[in-house]
Amino acid sequence: MPTEPTLLRYMTRFRCIAERCEDTCCTGLRVPVSEPQWARMRAAVAGSAVESERLRQCITPNPGGASTEHAFIQMRPDGHCPLLDSERLCSLQRRHGDAVLPDICATFPRVVTRWGERIEVSGTLACPEVARLCLLEEDAVEPVPTPLEASHVPRPETARHIALDAEDAWARHAETVREALLRLLHRREYPLPSRLAMLGHLAQGLDGRGEVLQHFESPDVLEAVHRDFSGLALPGGPCVGLFSSVLRARMAAGRGERFSTLARSVLESLGLQEGAPGDLDAAWRTYAERWRHLEALHGARVHQYFDNYAAHYVWRSPLIDAPSLLAYVFRLALRVGLLRLTLVGHPRVAELCQEPSPTAGSREQLDRAAVETFQLVAKHVEQAPDFLALAEGLVGPGRGADTLGKVLVFATF
Repeated sequence: MPTEPTLLRYMTRFRCIAERCEDTCCTGLRVPVSEPQWARMRAAVAGSAVESERLRQCITPNPGGASTEHAFIQMRPDGHCPLLDSERLCSLQRRHGDAVLPDICATFPRVVTRWGERIEVSGTLACPEVARLCLLEEDAVEPVPTPLEASHVPRPETARHIALDAEDAWARHAETVREALLRLLHRREYPLPSRLAMLGHLAQGLDGRGEVLQHFESPDVLEAVHRDFSGLALPGGPCVGLFSSVLRARMAAGRGERFSTLARSVLESLGLQEGAPGDLDAAWRTYAERWRHLEALHGARVHQYFDNYAAHYVWRSPLIDAPSLLAYVFRLALRVGLLRLTLVGHPRVAELCQEPSPTAGSREQLDRAAVETFQLVAKHVEQAPDFLALAEGLVGPGRGADTLGKVLVFATF
């Protein structure tokens, strides 16, 4: 293993805040247990009949599943892990240490990827502390070569491995293409929607013609994309309908009290009460007016949230997970649109948008709302099978002008 992995700067600052955290790592998630992990867990509690029986009741076998999913921890009806103690900490870890934990519990919230022999460590915004560190510091997403510590890569054997010498050209050129995407995202003289449009146009060209990369980043080309995109005026009601249906679907799936409370408040804030279709065009007008007001009051801060998020997405999510580069960019634009709607509909943000000018404490209030929004969406929506299926269905083959059009629609939102 290399002695010096690359960490995004926010992960060099990460320390679990344990019982002070507003969430628990596992709430609302499925926690798989491999057969060797299940054996280690049973061996750890073998000396206590009470602990052994409790552990047996907590684990649901998964016959015929993948080797990494030999069983699952059976969450309580409220979505919490049954192994949490009264302080919302893992009783198994407290008594027996990290070695007995399933891989996902031992590594969360770290996301470790091996590019050939080089290791990168980012994080998941599903952790509130990671969301805070990623969104609220301007330098959070800078890559930093860092001396290796066990806390950076607790179980290196679980790292996602990308073979850079693979026969697949998509994997072989993934690093080069990712660098081009990051360069465009760092062109902050353009607003993020224009940069998403630039990514879409670049992706469409690269999916068909490799030579596009060396020409696309010229100032004339970027300015033309920005100018054409800025002139678009697209109806927002259909996007509001799509995003509100996503929030309702995740609420119906029982994603935990914090997420359900936020989603319900967002919909009500935009006039889309639960159980009623609502006026989508009116909700769009409310959203657009609030967004303009939010930008006028706190534009630099809000832009930082989304700039950091977009760069974090490109670092954290390997391009080869998508069938095409355009499909990859589409997923980013879709997530940014959903996050913008949820943030603007957040009750605290709705209150801030009633103020004629920033007040003492308003930025702190906005930061809290942003961290809650990005964290809960990351945890309960972004990796959910139904949301991923929705994105796959919307993107279609993911290579043509139709997909580029959808990228532009969500980028304008």
